[in-house]
Amino acid sequence: MPKVILTSGKKKTAIARAIIRPGKGKIRINKIPLEIFEPELCRWKIMEPVILAGTEIINQIDINLDVRGGGFMGQTEAVRTALAKAISEWTDKPEIKRKFLEYDRMLLVSDARRKEPKKFGGRGARQRFQKSYR
Repeated sequence: MPKVILTSGKKKTAIARAIIRPGKGKIRINKIPLEIFEPELCRWKIMEPVILAGTEIINQIDINLDVRGGGFMGQTEAVRTALAKAISEWTDKPEIKRKFLEYDRMLLVSDARRKEPKKFGGRGARQRFQKSYR
């Protein structure tokens, strides 16, 4: 039976799920190949763990990513976390994990920060309506 690994990544309200299995090096995000994924800035951010891992590892696997929620940059961060987790779990080599952690810790650790809730007396979480004496 072929080895299949499931991982996930989160950023704000965006959640990405990665399914990794043996293949020919295809990476798809919501059924769109990584090579034509737009915007270009997001594509380059998503490619960081792929470049760090190296082509000999990537050419042996197919990765399908499904991402929902949040904005496009939140989704990008969630996808790259899920992708890096999947690659490090697939290889099971400490040097790959160490390389990811040295480059950017957020590749393997999901960002726990969330939006602070709005409070009364103002427009947002901290902002308050202006007070006037005259």
